[in-house]
Amino acid sequence: MAGPDLDPEQLDRYSRHIIMDEVGPDGQANLLDAAVLVVGAGGLGSPVLQYLAAAGVGTIGIADHDTVERSNLQRQVVHGDSDVGRPKVDSAAEFVAELNPDVTVDAHQVAVSPDTVADLVEGYDFVVDASDNFPTRFLINDYCTLEGVPFSHGAIYRFEGQVTTFTGEGPCYRCLFPEAPPEGAVPDCATTGVLGVLPGTVGAIQATETVKQFVGVGESLDGRMVVYDAADMSFDEVTLRPNPACPVCGDDPIDSVDDVEYSESCAVPAD
Repeated sequence: MAGPDLDPEQLDRYSRHIIMDEVGPDGQANLLDAAVLVVGAGGLGSPVLQYLAAAGVGTIGIADHDTVERSNLQRQVVHGDSDVGRPKVDSAAEFVAELNPDVTVDAHQVAVSPDTVADLVEGYDFVVDASDNFPTRFLINDYCTLEGVPFSHGAIYRFEGQVTTFTGEGPCYRCLFPEAPPEGAVPDCATTGVLGVLPGTVGAIQATETVKQFVGVGESLDGRMVVYDAADMSFDEVTLRPNPACPVCGDDPIDSVDDVEYSESCAVPAD
C-alpha cells in the first residue's frame, strides 16, 4: 500500500492514518495537498496548528498581528517563555516546522480586515477562525460565505466553548448572530479569565472538523453547534437553521464585505 506520491518517511509518519480504511493513502495525500488558513495563533490556534501540522496538512497559513505576552503561556501552547515579545506568527511557524517538515508554513503578520481578507484567504481551501473578537469573526464569516470558502468557527469564554463548521450548504454565522453584542456585554479573557485547558478541547474539535473536510469522512458540524462546558464536563448540541433574510447567505445577499463596517455591532446596513 505505497499510496500516491508518499515516500518511505511519509508512509512511516502517517502510518496510523494510512491503515485506516476511512483515511488510507488517498486521504493522507489529500491532506498533504490541502491548504488551510488559521486566523489567530493564540489559545484556539495553538491546538489547531499542532494537530493540523501533525496530521500532515501540506500548507498552513498563520494570520496574527500580535506578539507573545507572558500571560498567553497559560493556554497558548505553541509559544514558550523565550518567545515573549516575538510575533506570534514567528514562534508558531517555528513550532510547526519543528513538528513536521512536510508542512509549508506561510506566516502573515497582519490584522484581518476588509482591506486584507481577500489576499489572506486567496489560495486556501479551508479557513479556521481561531480569533478572539467579533469584528474578525463576522468578517471571516461574511467573506468566506460570499466566496464559497468553507470554514470552522470556535470561541471560548471562562469554562465554556462553542464550535461549528460552515460549508456553504447550510446556515452561516449571521443566521445565528445577525450582529455583535453591545460593547462590553461579553468581557474578554483579560477581564474574566479562561480555563487554560479549555481551548485545547475546542481547538482539537476545530482541527478534527478540518481534517474530516479533506479526508471526506463522517458528518461535519454544518447546521449544528457543539457547546462545551468544562466545569460540568458536558456537551450540548444546538441546531442552526438558515435564515432566508440573512444579508450574507439569504435570498438577497450583499455584494461584498465592503458593504459592512466591521466595528461595534458589525451590522449589515439596511438598503
